[in-house]
Amino acid sequence: MEFLKQHVEAIIFASPQSVPVSEIKSVLDESFEAEFSEEAILDLITQSRQQYSQPAYAFELVEIAGGWQFLTKGAYHNSVSTHLKQTTKKRLSQAALETLALIAYKQPVTRSELEQIRGVNCDYALQKLLEKELVFITGRSEGPGRPLLYGTTEKFMDYLGINSLTDLPKPKDFKDEENSVGEVPALEE
Repeated sequence: MEFLKQHVEAIIFASPQSVPVSEIKSVLDESFEAEFSEEAILDLITQSRQQYSQPAYAFELVEIAGGWQFLTKGAYHNSVSTHLKQTTKKRLSQAALETLALIAYKQPVTRSELEQIRGVNCDYALQKLLEKELVFITGRSEGPGRPLLYGTTEKFMDYLGINSLTDLPKPKDFKDEENSVGEVPALEE
């Protein structure tokens, strides 16, 4: 059964996001042409979790977002953060952030709808967001020309630290005075 535990670990390790037990089961069932129970897989995950909780390992197996993922232990976050700062490319531009916010709130949305709201061309911003895997093409609109529709990805939610789009602040939250930036202009008499 040790070989199966290693396969489970390899599946979780290779995935960029958390992997549900049902997905692990599906992969193992197809790979080995046999039926595995989710309970047996959970037992293997528990064994791995106990193994990697030992101080000798810099990472651990964590249940997150309905699945399992290898994450760095808290004691190493500073070192990893420094490494990521040194290797991460430039942050998103203001135009890309505005475009991303519109997609998050209006999805699924077409490029022309984004450009109509922003008043400028969004091609470059959309390309950067697609490259960074923060948005993806959800399909095609039924409108004339069947333009592409854009929506946010799981990576977008991971980046913001939210579980679903309902966790985003509501537009009414931006109208509160405490959430405003700058001074209120004086009224003209």
